[in-house]
Order: sequence, then C-alpha cells, then structure tokens
Amino acid sequence: MAVIEIKNVAKRFGDYQALHDINLTIEDQEFMVLLGASGCGKSTLLRIICGLETATEGEVWIGGKRVDHLPPKDRGISMVFQNYAVFPHLTVFENIGFGLRMQKLPDNEVKRRVERTAGLMHIDQLLKRYSGELSGGQRQRVAVARALAMEPDVILMDEPLSNLDALLRMEMRAELKGVLAESNTTAIYVTHDQVEAMSMADRISVMHKGEIVQAASPIEVYRNPAAEFVAGFIGNPPMNFLPAKAAGDGKWEVAGNTFDGPASGAPLKFAIRPEDMHPSDSGIKAIAKVVEPLGAHLLVTCEVDGQLFRAVLESDLTVKAGDALMLAPHRDRVRWFDPQTTLAVA
Repeated sequence: MAVIEIKNVAKRFGDYQALHDINLTIEDQEFMVLLGASGCGKSTLLRIICGLETATEGEVWIGGKRVDHLPPKDRGISMVFQNYAVFPHLTVFENIGFGLRMQKLPDNEVKRRVERTAGLMHIDQLLKRYSGELSGGQRQRVAVARALAMEPDVILMDEPLSNLDALLRMEMRAELKGVLAESNTTAIYVTHDQVEAMSMADRISVMHKGEIVQAASPIEVYRNPAAEFVAGFIGNPPMNFLPAKAAGDGKWEVAGNTFDGPASGAPLKFAIRPEDMHPSDSGIKAIAKVVEPLGAHLLVTCEVDGQLFRAVLESDLTVKAGDALMLAPHRDRVRWFDPQTTLAVA
C-alpha cells in the first residue's frame, strides 16, 4: 500500500511563503495531478515529497511510514524530470537499468526489469541505441521506463511532457496513463496544462498562491468549481462572470434576466461556462465583437453590459462582429460565487 499523506506542510524561503498548511491524501494506486500556474508551489510540494526540499513545517507519510526525515533513496519513490535526464553516453538498455545497477541487482533481474518496462513503453526495439540517436518522445519514454524499472511504490513526475510537440504530448498522455494503471503505482504528476490534468488524473489538486484550492475528480472540478480561481483557471475558454443583484425570494437579476439562486441578501456573481450557452428568443442580450471559427464550433466573444462574455456555439450558425444575440444558459449549469470570499455559494 502506497498511500501518501501530506500533513500541515508549509515551506518558506526567507520571507517568502511558498506553501501554506498543505493537507492532502493520495490513495494507493491513485493518479493525482497537481495543477496550477507557474509559481503556485506545485513543484515545491513535489520536491518536498521526494526529499529534494525540506518542509519548514509538517510531515510526509508514505505507506503508513513517516519519510520527511529520510533521504530520497530511502523513500521508495522514482522521479521523472522535465528535462528527461537521460545519459547520452549510455544505451537505452543501460539508461533504463542504471538505478538497478546502482542497487547491485543480479544481471538476470536487471535484464528482466529493463525488458519488461521497455515493452510497456514500446521502446524494446531501441535497447541497443544511444540516447543521442533518439527523438524527444523516445527519450521521454526512456526516462519513464527507467523510473518504472525501479518498481517504486510511488512515481513523481514534474511536467514530463512539456518539451514535446502537441501531437506527441497527446499520444504520450494516453500511453502514460495506461502504463501507470498497469504498473499499479501511486503517481503524482505536476503540470500547468489543464488538458493534461483533465485527461489523465483520477483527482486534480488545483493550487494557487501556495494553497490547494480544490482537490476533486476532473469532472467535479470542471462542473462544480469551489472558488472563482478554479472556475477561471479550468476550461478553455474559462467561465463567464456577471454581477447579480438580489430580487427577493431566492431570485437574482443578471443582465436584465431573472434566475433562481441561493438564498442570500449579499451581492453575488453569476457564472456560466461558454459552452453552456445557446441562442434563444429570450435571454442575455449580447453584442458579438469577435467570431472565431474552431471547426465544429464558433467561439464568439461578446459584450454584455460592458463586460466581455464568451459563448461556444454551433458552427452552422451565421454570426458576424456587430450582431446582436440573445443567449440563454442551461440553467442547471449556472454557478454562484461570493465576490467577497471568492468561494462558491450553494
């Protein structure tokens, strides 16, 4: 069992607080993604888990054992870095088996593990080649195979696909998720790419300014963001926000329309995803400013009461800049946020 427990972890660099009281449990064989913008603390947290950084406060437990006082080699983990760290003077076989040789495993065990993980990563035909002869995607596969060959309880990955082109990233996402499921390994994956997070994770921990804002399944984070930051960060394009005024009896006035909402007297924000809008005979009055054809859909950037508002509409609609539109939301997809706390209101 490789359950990871992060308890009250904080990290300061001088006067700078990089992490604030992080509490997170990653279940055995779970694929957890730490998602956030640059500087949010996700890589710092990963480095604390693996032992490359020391927490200022808090504890790290792996498999029921406290490990934050142990060196990285004694934590039962493997790590895949952004820059691959593949040795150019070694063959693919020697690269994958490097850690196993350091553990002084017998040759037949090294051969078994190298060939098994190379097969998983579809690079078994490359074992005699040197890394300088490989493409970026092949070198990435070598780095992952080397980590898996150690048969770790936990594998940590710090933006491992960010150096690959878009098509190769898409292929590697699917491949990596399948391989990790087959290897029965607990995985923590750091990325700033929400598509990677949504497509790969069992759960996503969205980080902002050194805190975990929400930890939930991809669909829960997408449909029910816990805070404005999550709503604005997840989704491309992100959620729309409009001011809402209380109209009594749980009714709210938004851009000249009335919606059912929470029982609150304080002002709220109305939020809806662009893809949850559709043309209607009545609804929110919008003026199209920019129309972007995206194949199956149109992304229409509008103005609503002086604010930008986006809608993803069917591509067979005829819309051009300057057109007046009436847009209605799918009412069960509307979300509400408190502008003071920025948190979701049920």
